Amino acid sequence: MTVQTFIPNGAKAASENTVNQPVHTSDVSIKKLYIETQGCQMNEYDSHRMADLLGDSHGYVLTTDPKEADILLMNTCSIREKAQEKVFSELGRWRKLKQQNPDLIIGVGGCVASQEGDNIQKRAPYVDMVFGPQTLHRLPQMLDQHQDQIEKPKKDKIKLVDISFPDIEKFDFLPEPRVEGFKAFVSIMEGCSKYCSFCVVPYTRGEEVSRPLDDVLAEIAGLAEKGVREISLLGQNVNGYRGETFEGGICTFPELLRLVSEIPGIGRLRYTTSHPLEFSEELIQCYRDLPQMVSHLHLPVQSGSNAVLQAMKRNHTIDVYIEKIAKLRKIRPDMHLSSDFIIGFPGETEQNFEETYQFIKDLDFDHSYSFIYSKRPGTPASELEDTTSEAVKKERLAKVQHWIKQSSIRKTDAMQGTIQRVLIENVSEKDPNLLVGTADNTRLVTFVGDPMWVGRFAEIEITEIKTLNLVYGELLNLEPDVA
Repeated sequence: MTVQTFIPNGAKAASENTVNQPVHTSDVSIKKLYIETQGCQMNEYDSHRMADLLGDSHGYVLTTDPKEADILLMNTCSIREKAQEKVFSELGRWRKLKQQNPDLIIGVGGCVASQEGDNIQKRAPYVDMVFGPQTLHRLPQMLDQHQDQIEKPKKDKIKLVDISFPDIEKFDFLPEPRVEGFKAFVSIMEGCSKYCSFCVVPYTRGEEVSRPLDDVLAEIAGLAEKGVREISLLGQNVNGYRGETFEGGICTFPELLRLVSEIPGIGRLRYTTSHPLEFSEELIQCYRDLPQMVSHLHLPVQSGSNAVLQAMKRNHTIDVYIEKIAKLRKIRPDMHLSSDFIIGFPGETEQNFEETYQFIKDLDFDHSYSFIYSKRPGTPASELEDTTSEAVKKERLAKVQHWIKQSSIRKTDAMQGTIQRVLIENVSEKDPNLLVGTADNTRLVTFVGDPMWVGRFAEIEITEIKTLNLVYGELLNLEPDVA
């Protein structure tokens, strides 16, 4: 099999490209793109950039119906259980669409693509393109290559596979990001160098590489000019950011936060996903000094047992995590905390689990992403002996998830009578007199207001709890419009 690796001929400055918002249309004369996104917010960001890229280069517009698409792209995730099987199961459904439309183009990207490479086309020969997270910017060239060889005999066709790791090159080739609403994700670094024993990220996205500082600030400033008010900084180990400055120095993550907070229009800052080892004193002080920092933190810990943390190669004890959260809550008593938990890691004893369960209660988590451990091919943990039954694992997971759900309910109920800073995002679909926004702690807040206020921040007194994630309130103060 011949594998084509693409070397771009030249970069086009992001500032020179503008992609209009995609048109969701039934017009058969317009080329349509369907993207299925699996997994994390990094993948969500990458999928948006794929749409921007193919809209800019080939005029494709997004569709929500795969049956009417000219291109189907699957942006895969290898973190969850049976990731590969889920990919090939979905590809089997897409194969039927290609049988109905032989001109349909199918591409597979993301972390499973990076893991599997040309094996995807061996198992599913109807897949036309395979690309990794670091090579999605080469999609236009891969598409052109595919079109150029349509008429060639099968034996002469080049298999289009590019899962290389060209550092941070992709950001130099992506068009200016499209703005939809008042929130935006900005990827500031790629990969991870922590090599936890259970994790595939270093193998599928490469080691940590940070975007240059000026590029990050320019992207955020451009988004702010277009009306974005909340920025979520993204990276597999986002607080390990170390971007090169124009002068050749290094900007740390806390320094980046301080610079972003000075950009006019940016009223709220979030970030994900972070690592406890990089949760520094300097970062904690940002919560003291920067009002834009939300009182909500997602800081994955994976387990509350030191023995399990050691087997996971997390390189810290649980006391380190507890100490850092204590310092943070001293500065921000209203901090809402979420985390990731892997239940049933190989060797996890009943005592280990109870330590995790007690830790969860002691830290009073708001919510979590918790799941049963599943082997990831090629990781050190996949070789560990696992003697815990699936039934026990499911029982432990249910116990954790029940407690955290009850904690979420208690925290939502505690919002009654409090004043919340809310980013007003839209008018309610059910009642045109109601506005809908998001509080720091991610709850949706609804209140009576003028549609002209959308895109601004407001102080809302919470008067009624409707559901776990929805509360009602009354306007106390509308912040000035910064547009």
